[in-house]
Amino acid sequence: MLFTNLRSIVILYEHPFNERIRTYLRLEYLLGRFEQLLLRSSEIDHHFALTTLFEIVDVGGRSDLKSDILKELDRHKQQFNSYRGNPSVSEEVLDELLQKIDKCLTGFNTIGSRIGNCVSDNDFLTGLRNRVGIPGGTCAFDLPAYHAWKQLDPDKRRQDILKWSEPLKALNDSVVLLMRLLRESGAPQRVIAVNGQFQQALPQGRFQLMRVFIDPALGLVPEISGNRMMVWVRLIHQNWEGKPQAAAETAEFEIELCS
Repeated sequence: MLFTNLRSIVILYEHPFNERIRTYLRLEYLLGRFEQLLLRSSEIDHHFALTTLFEIVDVGGRSDLKSDILKELDRHKQQFNSYRGNPSVSEEVLDELLQKIDKCLTGFNTIGSRIGNCVSDNDFLTGLRNRVGIPGGTCAFDLPAYHAWKQLDPDKRRQDILKWSEPLKALNDSVVLLMRLLRESGAPQRVIAVNGQFQQALPQGRFQLMRVFIDPALGLVPEISGNRMMVWVRLIHQNWEGKPQAAAETAEFEIELCS
């Protein structure tokens, strides 16, 4: 993703340090793609909006995800409530944030268990979902009902998709809020990769996400690996028509560690 900071336009790369944040990032990516496709009007865009809906249900329909999200929202609620009476904290901003957290807690607690049902309880969507994994499996002769649906007015198709995906709104609101709070916990720091290599030890269990900002003019792509104890960044020159090559030069870039 392109990201504008105070100095230049940079490319943002994010690396999660645990499975929960990895799942949130995948959901955020899929929900954003779903929203963009839904705004468009062509039948092919609405086809891929539905296939994205199936991916979201696969990722977001797990029972442990619901408990993780509710636990994280409740943790943030307790944390921000502890700031009451702090003269350096705006009560108005604090109240607004706590209202958003409460809204997400109520909404997701109500519909969290229904995320998978929005597809499995609909025979039309279930039939389509069973065919999308087959190359060319959604041709008109395979799914005549789906072919007929795609001929409907774009606004009618959009209304149908919105109705089918209604349980995803609370999921989207919760994931977006949690990732926003996580990203806002990071502080930028300039680092140097000597001979294209950078590594940094981490306090055990403190950080959940690393954000790397690289100037595209450098022509470098980071390969990031790490865990709760250590993070490594290996810079490469990406050859779009052949093998990538490890960078040998020293390069400067910016990182944020978010907890």
